[in-house]
Amino acid sequence: MTTWTLTTHELPLNYVWKISRNASTTKTNLVLQATQAGTSGQGEAAPNVRYGESPALLQAQFEDLLAHGLAQADTLPDLTALLAARPVAHALRFALESALTHCLAARAGQPVWQWLGVPAPGRRVATAFTLPIMAPGEVAGFIAEHRAERFRLLKVKVDQAGGLDLLRAVAAAVPNRALLVDGNEAWPDADSLLRFLEQAAAVPGLRMQLLEQPLPAACADDYRYLYPRVGLPLLADESVTDEADFEEIARQFHGVNVKLMKAGGYQRGIELLRQTRAHGLLPMLGCMVETSLGIWSALQVSALADVHDLDGILVVRDEPFHLVREENGELLENENGSRLR
Repeated sequence: MTTWTLTTHELPLNYVWKISRNASTTKTNLVLQATQAGTSGQGEAAPNVRYGESPALLQAQFEDLLAHGLAQADTLPDLTALLAARPVAHALRFALESALTHCLAARAGQPVWQWLGVPAPGRRVATAFTLPIMAPGEVAGFIAEHRAERFRLLKVKVDQAGGLDLLRAVAAAVPNRALLVDGNEAWPDADSLLRFLEQAAAVPGLRMQLLEQPLPAACADDYRYLYPRVGLPLLADESVTDEADFEEIARQFHGVNVKLMKAGGYQRGIELLRQTRAHGLLPMLGCMVETSLGIWSALQVSALADVHDLDGILVVRDEPFHLVREENGELLENENGSRLR
């Protein structure tokens, strides 16, 4: 028998987290704990409105699973079978699978990465640092306050209306810094994006290295048109959730941002990262706004990715678990995190 418990965490943020489709000052994440024979594992769920997820929905789905035999799900095949019969939100699925995985790995006396059958993570993992959408006049102060220059790669959230002015401000504050520009599906079509990129190319000191999901996931024809014309690598985010037609994705994108919350579990996330590389695409490992529990979980599979965007803990004020810390733009496990491995 497996005992399951769910805890809600209200997470105040260090600043307004604004992307092209919404803005927030707090997040509500859920933590699941699975216990077998006195050994426990925890997993985090970070609900995402883009996929119709909310804390209330995840709570209701968890209670439904409890009523339909979750306590008898003692192995991953058991849990997989239950979730096939009663599908849940991807974020909840990840929390369930990761909590059980962490419990089973601890019972086996193995690090999580080893139990999962993936290469060991590096002791230090460089992460990008994200600038949310803000007024251009706030950029220099934000970069100075958060010492953003210590990160080798800066990720900049943009929208169609103010994206160019925001990038001008970033380029003025940190000229020639490698930037990952993330549109979160803000542009409606290929032509409007190409006009934006033409204007951006003329901005002094602006070094756009990667461009992430500028158009809606449904715009497959536009992405195929953009692929040979965009002039820098295009990364899929919302276009790849828990599964993908990689033959088609490879016609639209040059890389994929895999998030375990979006994939719905370690197993699906690992497969997506491996398929990304197998199709000659750049594998990137990303995150939602998460505590160090979620980021620690992502680090277990980080050796499968070439680019890491795992700065969700830096958005959270008073992060509760302290499993991971950041030093000079790199992530390291704290002692309590190392014990979980």
